[in-house]
Amino acid sequence: MDFKDDIVAISTPSGMGAISVIRLTGDSPLKKVEPFFKSKKGTSLSNIKSHSLLYGDFMYNDEIIDEVVLSYYAKDKSFTGQETIEISCHGSTYIQKIIIEKLLENNIRLAKPGEFTMRAFLNGKFDLTQAEAVSDLIYSDSASMHKIALNQMRGGFQNDLKSLREELLHFTSMIELELDFSEEDVEFANKKELVALIERVKLKIQDLKNSFKYGNAIKNGVPVAIAGKPNSGKSSLLNLLLNEDKAIVSNIPGTTRDAIEDILILDGIKFRFVDTAGLRNTDDEIEAKGIEITKSKISKASVLIYLFDINNSSESEILEDLSEFNRDDLSIILVRNKIDLKNESTLKLESILKKCDSKIKEVLEISAIQKKYVDVIKEKLLDINKLLKSEQTIVTNLRHFDSLSNAESSLVEIEKGIQNGLSGDLLSIDLRSAIESIGEITGQITNDEMLGNIFSNFCIGK
Repeated sequence: MDFKDDIVAISTPSGMGAISVIRLTGDSPLKKVEPFFKSKKGTSLSNIKSHSLLYGDFMYNDEIIDEVVLSYYAKDKSFTGQETIEISCHGSTYIQKIIIEKLLENNIRLAKPGEFTMRAFLNGKFDLTQAEAVSDLIYSDSASMHKIALNQMRGGFQNDLKSLREELLHFTSMIELELDFSEEDVEFANKKELVALIERVKLKIQDLKNSFKYGNAIKNGVPVAIAGKPNSGKSSLLNLLLNEDKAIVSNIPGTTRDAIEDILILDGIKFRFVDTAGLRNTDDEIEAKGIEITKSKISKASVLIYLFDINNSSESEILEDLSEFNRDDLSIILVRNKIDLKNESTLKLESILKKCDSKIKEVLEISAIQKKYVDVIKEKLLDINKLLKSEQTIVTNLRHFDSLSNAESSLVEIEKGIQNGLSGDLLSIDLRSAIESIGEITGQITNDEMLGNIFSNFCIGK
């Protein structure tokens, strides 16, 4: 693909609106726009300075198509690193269509998805992590995702990777230098220092990898499953958390037969709540299918809110459910509902806490029907996800996670090689492999197929 030709696309959302922005970039878009633009003050486009605005008419055959504002950005001073023009016109779909058509007739082509950002990357305006962060910033729908995308776009992740890569490159060059002086028995790369370096880099990579769980949750929403026996108040709790009647509430057990999902943003963090079918043994084929879906949703959740009514639950039932769903990466919030009703049970909450997993420290007590104490659940959710509010670099992209995993595998092989007394030339192979894996994240190591896959997910016009 020729990345010097002139391209055009609408940068604002498609459809009718108050204003539309049509963006062009390439080697010489100004010359190709000039025949269509007439400044109100008679200013020639050939005299325009970078970061200037001109008010005028977009013309065709001496007919005014629209009154527009033209913005000009000179080469190397623009987002793409190429001469760039933005035409702000009225948001009529007809006006947009005519302007685009006339520009296409003047040897300008339509941009492909993400092509403006790809050109910025290829012209060295930023690295690949920053380019991907542009897309994340556009699609951010919570304060947390916005913060992470902005930090990555400003080079936060890039700086972490740069230091790791430089340390590995330095040591690799020392090992390879030894090979050039192999007959002179000179040591440039101390093996103890290499072991310490590999351990340090590996720990940093593991920290970045571990953050992916949280980063993925921020990007897609923290999955929270609300589960419990039938008629324990799950649907009432969901409605209360969302502040709307999303789920059907009934005294009849088994009313919810399918998973009901919705999103709530708390303190800038997006949570995806799932109200599930009540857990019980049933001969009802449809309800049984709903319970299967429930178990599947719980297996994919990051947080489980397990709700129970103390008057209709036994200790063994609660412990059995908690044991079935418990796993290391699942946070469980144990909630006793219906505290507005008289407690006629002999069930002891202290006994449950002693016998269930040690990570469950307390039982929250609420009344969903009376809308009492539900804020404690929101506080608990935010407490569980407090890492999302930290300042550390958080990985949100699966591609980055995979490359970090590959780099870690290479580092493990280096450790094995040192223990087994492998020669420097063999160690340098795995060192180079680790360096390449890190370079794939930032775009220092790329191929056309990888770039195509990344930028094809961008919107057209960005």
